[in-house]
Amino acid sequence: MAVDPAAFRRKFRKMAASPFAFYRGSACVFYADVHGQPDPFLDERTSGVWIHGDLHAENFGTYLNSEGILVFNVNDFDEAYVGPFIWDLKRFAASIALIGYAKALSDDVIGELVTGYAHTYVAELRAIAAGGEEAIGSLTLDTTEGVLRDVLQRARLNTRVALLDEQTVLVDYDRRFMMADGVYPVDAEMRAEVESAFAAYLPTLPSWDPERPEKYKIKDVVMRKGVGIGSAGLPSYNLLLEGHTQALENDVVIYMKQGQTPAVSRWITDPRVKGYFKHQGHRTSESQRALQAHADAWAGHTVLRDVGQVVAEVSPYAADLDWSDVNELDELTSVTGYLGRATARMHSVADDESSHDLVDFSTEEAIVAAIDRDVPGFVASLVGFAHEYGARARADHQIFVDLFRNGRFPGL
Repeated sequence: MAVDPAAFRRKFRKMAASPFAFYRGSACVFYADVHGQPDPFLDERTSGVWIHGDLHAENFGTYLNSEGILVFNVNDFDEAYVGPFIWDLKRFAASIALIGYAKALSDDVIGELVTGYAHTYVAELRAIAAGGEEAIGSLTLDTTEGVLRDVLQRARLNTRVALLDEQTVLVDYDRRFMMADGVYPVDAEMRAEVESAFAAYLPTLPSWDPERPEKYKIKDVVMRKGVGIGSAGLPSYNLLLEGHTQALENDVVIYMKQGQTPAVSRWITDPRVKGYFKHQGHRTSESQRALQAHADAWAGHTVLRDVGQVVAEVSPYAADLDWSDVNELDELTSVTGYLGRATARMHSVADDESSHDLVDFSTEEAIVAAIDRDVPGFVASLVGFAHEYGARARADHQIFVDLFRNGRFPGL
């Protein structure tokens, strides 16, 4: 806030718009509230699962995975960490309560949606536990229908050329970044530092091909500011790369941004978890690879000016689920069911059968064993939490708005 108060004023005005917008931007408040709550479904193993950390209803969307398949899945891994699996489910359930309230859904309907999400989550985890890693599928054009399939179809219509035409201009028969709001040129010294950080990033890519340096030729670099509610005041850098051919439609845009301390980590004291990560950029990229079966081929990490950075592609195939288009009960039920499946698959990927050794047991088996002790109690606890915390977040939003509009935040 002290470095860039204007950026935080913009962030806080976005958060003031609605209880859900406030909830999205206040994960720190959520974890301060839930960290001390006892939970019968947490034990030594289920308290140490790789989690998303900010699993609200709008952190899902499409991406083109490393095998070239369009997938609908969890996105945005800035808050990912290792902690209690139930915290992901509670954060999602409360977000459904907030969305449902905004749509004037009754408490009973909200409870039904959370119940459906919980049952689908458990059913999917059981199937994975019984079938092994080969049972972990993806939400794709072939496995979805309705609203989610429409989102995937819309993403399929996107093109790399359209993204490039939106962000670049042609200069002497080659592409360069276009200057626009929030986009700034970098001087020679800063560009040299970014290029050096980029060179250190390349070996973190599983698909890095040092025999083909032309793929990674940097054409241009710009700085961006004000991207997203969670990145207020932090600069990021976009790099324009040659891509796999010299054809202008194959250029690639990647971003390099500062990794941030996840809110959940303040309440996780396990030194093994804290010591696993080199820096926050490493944590973010490793979390994405851990939680996605086939992650972005450009996801990696580096260090810029002694600060950890996460690096990934600005994908032309990204499309988010727009909840304003989901209003009928059958649509809402279908979507929350799919998101339950996506959550289960995410929790099952990063365990003893993955390439990551931080979680060295079968997460799906551990979670299923904990839930199976009292499935009705598990479902009821999520429904109860959704209602209770939805009301708490709405009240907190009003407190936040009153503090902000009356100048009660120092420096803003």
